[in-house]
Amino acid sequence: KKLDSLDNKFLQLIRKRSFLVSKILKEKKFKNQIIDKKRIKVILNKIKKKSIRMKIDPKITNRIWVSMIRAYIDYEFRNFRKR
Repeated sequence: KKLDSLDNKFLQLIRKRSFLVSKILKEKKFKNQIIDKKRIKVILNKIKKKSIRMKIDPKITNRIWVSMIRAYIDYEFRNFRKR
């Protein structure tokens, strides 16, 4: 039950994140703005540092963030100019 409760919280956070990504996508004029490798690198480095500080296995958080970033990149490509 505790894991189900956490999953529900994750879903709410994903919903909020998706809303923000959609808003940001509306500001992008060109498809080449969707992937920002420098920004991705900065995000993954921050997550690694925070994970270590919080005593979370950084391999787990890295895999989660890489998967999430890829999923949202795919989402942005699928929804680009479909406004």
